[in-house]
Amino acid sequence: MFPTAFTHNLTQFARTLSFPERLEKTPFRNLSLEPLRQRNTTLDSLFYDVKTVTPEEAFYISDSLAAEGAILLVPPSGGAPLKLYDTLDEFILDGGLEIDILAVAGVGSSALGSAAFARNIADAAGRSAAVVVSGYGLADVVTEALGGHFLFGYLNNIRHSFEILDEFSGRPKFGAAPYLSGERLTGSSLDTQTVRAMLGDPRLSFRLLTGHSKGNLVLSEALYDLQKTDRPAAEKLARQAKIVTFSARIAMPPLFSDVIDVMGEWDWFGEINSRAFIANDEVIPQAWHHTNTDLPNHLPVTAVLREILARMAAADRKKTVEPAPPEQAVSIEERAGAVQPSAAEETPEEPPPATPAMNSTARRPVSTLHRTSRQNRRTRSKPS
Repeated sequence: MFPTAFTHNLTQFARTLSFPERLEKTPFRNLSLEPLRQRNTTLDSLFYDVKTVTPEEAFYISDSLAAEGAILLVPPSGGAPLKLYDTLDEFILDGGLEIDILAVAGVGSSALGSAAFARNIADAAGRSAAVVVSGYGLADVVTEALGGHFLFGYLNNIRHSFEILDEFSGRPKFGAAPYLSGERLTGSSLDTQTVRAMLGDPRLSFRLLTGHSKGNLVLSEALYDLQKTDRPAAEKLARQAKIVTFSARIAMPPLFSDVIDVMGEWDWFGEINSRAFIANDEVIPQAWHHTNTDLPNHLPVTAVLREILARMAAADRKKTVEPAPPEQAVSIEERAGAVQPSAAEETPEEPPPATPAMNSTARRPVSTLHRTSRQNRRTRSKPS
């Protein structure tokens, strides 16, 4: 537990150093939100595996803990340090084109929790992952007052209705904000808009999308918006991307059928925010909502995702070496039989008719082949 406490305290201390500067820019907004943001950082230190974030990285991101829409590029443990990008173009220009994993965290929505969740994902996949910071603004305060922490799966639309408060209070322009109109910025949360922009950008190609808790809802809303506004891009993404959700079952667009929902056996918090008509694909024994490996009954994201990715890779390899279906092999044999007539057909007992014998012997196998093809089509059309 000491590594978790150390990372948390260092982050909070480093953030206090930058508070005067942030207070000078938007005094009302920062005075109102700073205590809640520090509380959320504490929540994320309990719910996420923050000890995987190095002290240097924690100090680096402390000034942007609530930077809604900011993008983090997080390599696996022991590799290069994570990087923080204010806008989507900065991310793309600094190596974002090579990233094929996108993650979204939930709970406190701080950059510390997002970095820790992405580090778990990167460790499981063995390569860097991008994560969008959900942040915490005035719209979140209103939603939380209505029970948003416990009913985020049902109250998120209310959150979007209050985005105008964040715009009027001087919210910094992170993520996709510089490229969006005022109408778009007040119509949906900035974290959702940034995820939507990344998924629809033709320069990027994601193959794994994953979220935890409320992050699954952000991912779902971005995918639905992509399907509505740019269906060709959504169809392309659906063909190549796999989705793994942790601790909340949220409906994804029908285009995206390759979805695995992971839930802890004791995760009542995730269950009350999940859609009842969606079944769990993976249930982790004796696990609750948190992913902090310093605490008991955690959901081990890295181990679970590593196993899921291994199964996916094995299934993909099996598809590439799968033999031809049995009905196709039978059809080929019959086609070969049509070229070589039987001995009875070669030596007829009666004299051949006026039509040449070659035409007579050729017709019978061809009709047999067509009959077999129709039978095969009927067989394949039956539901399995």
